Amino acid sequence: MSNPENPKAAKSIYEFTVKDIKGNDVSLEKYRGHVCIIVNVASACGLTNSNYADLNELYTKYEDKGLKILAFPCNQFGHQESGSNDQICEFVSKKNVKFDLFDKVNVNGADAHPLWVYLKSKQGGTLGSFIKWNFTKFVVDKEGQVVERHSPTSSPKDIKLDAYF
Repeated sequence: MSNPENPKAAKSIYEFTVKDIKGNDVSLEKYRGHVCIIVNVASACGLTNSNYADLNELYTKYEDKGLKILAFPCNQFGHQESGSNDQICEFVSKKNVKFDLFDKVNVNGADAHPLWVYLKSKQGGTLGSFIKWNFTKFVVDKEGQVVERHSPTSSPKDIKLDAYF
């Protein structure tokens, strides 16, 4: 499994492969037909408690309609996700997280994961396409298209998902 040579030219998220938190390859084809929220997360951020709680609530509300949340730990912002994957798993288990967790990635810079290069190219930010902080949220529709981007400080509960189901 590999990722597109030019991530920005990909036609959907389904062209990407990522590693889950246990190190297994996961083709995002697995999420075809689902509305997804893709978010970079951190365990020691000022936004951690509220975002995890709100993401859990949103997931519970829409899980039966097919919502999938794909959380990618990232240590690029204030070293707020410095733990190992095992430590991250332990942390999220205490938060009762039931959505999908992936391997720690970089979301900015030359070694940014290709999926994140793609996401940023489809929904740029207010001050540029780079990710500004932990808990930037992308909404992906059932066809694998990036349709919304939400800032770290916006609550996941404010994302209006009903239109996508």
